[in-house]
Amino acid sequence: MESDILQRCRDGDKGAFRWVVQTYQRMLFSLALKMLADEEDAKDVVQEAFIRAWQNITDYDPRRSFSTWLYTIASRLCLDRLRRQKPQPQDEQVLARFASETDTERTLENSEWMSIVRMLAAELSEKQRLVFTLCQLEGLSSAEVEEITEMDARQVKSNLYVARQAIRKRLIDLGYE
Repeated sequence: MESDILQRCRDGDKGAFRWVVQTYQRMLFSLALKMLADEEDAKDVVQEAFIRAWQNITDYDPRRSFSTWLYTIASRLCLDRLRRQKPQPQDEQVLARFASETDTERTLENSEWMSIVRMLAAELSEKQRLVFTLCQLEGLSSAEVEEITEMDARQVKSNLYVARQAIRKRLIDLGYE
């Protein structure tokens, strides 16, 4: 069924592409929100990703996973945004407050969660942030991450290891075990 819809998209059927958007928008939004930690930026990236997918649908290779192709487009757009993004000053305060909380059942507002994610990932390289987000937060397989990032297995494992260590150290430094 999906292959038929994708062929209709390649033939210019906007109705078929509407199905693609409805099917994959949550997936792309989840990735963008975790990468960018900003709802508006995430929405913009998702919109831009679908625009680019529509414009380049004839370049899609049906032998590849379509979701992986979309992840690739969205992750590159996220990395472009991250290059222009600066950490927010209030993030450090939110993270410190979160780390000092004694309540084991913390409930965080979306904005607080985004601040924490931004702070924890701020010191990671773009590759580390991307690999960490795809593997740990999105739950993709190593093979999918390799295809999306165009890294080999060794590079994916290395970036993931360094990202985990950096985040763990950051949490320990703030008193959160």
